Amino acid sequence: MSEEVLLARAYLSRVVEPPAPGLAQLVAAVGPVEAAQRVRAGRVDEQVAGETGARRTVDRAAADLAAARTAGSRLLTPEHDEWPAWPFAAFAITGVRELAPPLALWVRGPGRLAALCERAVGVVGARAATSYGMHVAGELSAGMADRGFTVVSGAAIGIDGAAHRGALAVDGATVAVLACGVDRAYPAAHQALLERIAATGLVVSEYPPGCVPGRHRFLVRNRLIAGMSEGTLVVEAGLRSGAQRTAADAAALGRLVLAVPGPVTSGLSAGCHRLIRDGALLVTRTEEVLEAVGRLGLDLADTPTSDVGRPTDALDPVAALVHDALPTRTPRDTRWLAMEAASAPCAWRSSTWNVAASSNTATAAGAASRPGAGRDHRRVRSRRSHDPARGPVPSVGAGISGRRRPQRETERTASRGERYGRRSPAARWRGPAPGARATAARGAGA
Repeated sequence: MSEEVLLARAYLSRVVEPPAPGLAQLVAAVGPVEAAQRVRAGRVDEQVAGETGARRTVDRAAADLAAARTAGSRLLTPEHDEWPAWPFAAFAITGVRELAPPLALWVRGPGRLAALCERAVGVVGARAATSYGMHVAGELSAGMADRGFTVVSGAAIGIDGAAHRGALAVDGATVAVLACGVDRAYPAAHQALLERIAATGLVVSEYPPGCVPGRHRFLVRNRLIAGMSEGTLVVEAGLRSGAQRTAADAAALGRLVLAVPGPVTSGLSAGCHRLIRDGALLVTRTEEVLEAVGRLGLDLADTPTSDVGRPTDALDPVAALVHDALPTRTPRDTRWLAMEAASAPCAWRSSTWNVAASSNTATAAGAASRPGAGRDHRRVRSRRSHDPARGPVPSVGAGISGRRRPQRETERTASRGERYGRRSPAARWRGPAPGARATAARGAGA
């Protein structure tokens, strides 16, 4: 590029306050050198005079280029190969005054802007972000950068900073668009962050070196974030915020608008919910963002599934009814269980189910399904009594409490009962006591 064109672009960048649709049209018609000469001489129409009249006598082009070289930055113009001509072509066709294309860009960093904008996503949101928003912005940005996408944001406190840090955490590409000169660190708390971005990516601004940030400049620079990106992702935003302005610019440029939902009680998510109601794409995962802005048919998001299966998933309808009817605490007989499950015990035997394998209720399933289980004196134990975490399965005579006596205690109780001619509860299930058998034998012999 010739030095004359570079000086002309630097001069126009200083004398005009973006956006300047009239000056942009003049430059497109006569070229930057001729446009700069007309502006210096005041030979311009009323619209261009209104955009440049206050500063047209300020010619610091050479000084600005020298200051840029000192700060490690450079002036990027549409005549350069790394100018993102295709993404910025949308500015000229919108017909919106606030979306005039930039005349030149001051950049700092080793990245090539055209290459970085080929697959880029803008991430914006509230400055007073919640921990939820910061976490989501960082996770989504890290996921996108890890898959080769550029994260574009404004380096502000809150969501912007979280997005840049998420991309840097995975050594991904990120671009910071400032509302002041690239030689200034704004906000000051992000000076180290901006240095990290400039070391691997790009710090970009329309404003020449030395320019201070202004409230209106933040709204103006938002159109660059939307223009550099294939889609704009809003993580957290109020009903009236700069992120809403960026989303509106993206929609006017024909770019996708994506929004992350949040709590309905949060005012910082009210803007996202409004965007979703107005047609923005709701996203919750990195895969969903990439499916929207990525390559057609290639960057598809898989359907989320639960890998955790329930033990009762394999039960047939009859088994599921019986399992749900099992009491939690109190043992019940099979007649009560049949009434509660609304199915006859004969259907249990013919069913190909196994409650024991599904929920660790082996004894309950056996008592309910083996031959003779329909007798009223048989008891179906509760699900809680068969919980492996609560100890061994109690015996049939354990009672409602579900407690099981230790084996030695049961044997001692049985021995005392036999000694004094009484039958203990445990001995009742082993048949008549020895004394009773002897008495019966003597009676038979008599």
